[in-house]
Amino acid sequence: MEEPVICPWCHTEIVWDEELGPEEHCPHCENELNAYRTISLELDGEDEDDASGKSQLKERQSRYGREEEQEEMDEFPYGGYREISPAQMMLQGKVEAILDGQDEVPECPSCREYMLEAGVQAIGPEGFTAKVDKQSGAALLEAPFEVIWYVCPSCFQTSSRLAGADREKLLKRIAASETTE
Repeated sequence: MEEPVICPWCHTEIVWDEELGPEEHCPHCENELNAYRTISLELDGEDEDDASGKSQLKERQSRYGREEEQEEMDEFPYGGYREISPAQMMLQGKVEAILDGQDEVPECPSCREYMLEAGVQAIGPEGFTAKVDKQSGAALLEAPFEVIWYVCPSCFQTSSRLAGADREKLLKRIAASETTE
């Protein structure tokens, strides 16, 4: 049985299809799997050939590692986790409640947080010039139509989508243009 492949970036086990072969990019974090590099540094100018120096180096690394870990535990009283203020908790709760009330919850294209529905914009004929499809000679989308705007509560990126009824109109126009050809 083969050893499991673990992504060095996100530490997720990667299961790959035997027909396709091994993955070149992690399906979770999308980082290159074969581009992970490590470097080794010599501490305090010690000679690596010296056997006693190696044991002293290992001892020092383990001792410092434990001390740093203990400092983190002292700094963050909940086992190394940062405290969240009551205002931050209340904000997260409100964001989750808003998301629960939405029909669609798209991910932010920038940071992948869930986006909040900010509102609907009506686009009228005076503010929109339709592009005419050369094959069918008709516009794929004609005004008036509505666009739903979303905003990311984390990075404040905005994104828009065509409203549901107008999506259906668009698909019907595309289907009608295919049958007339």
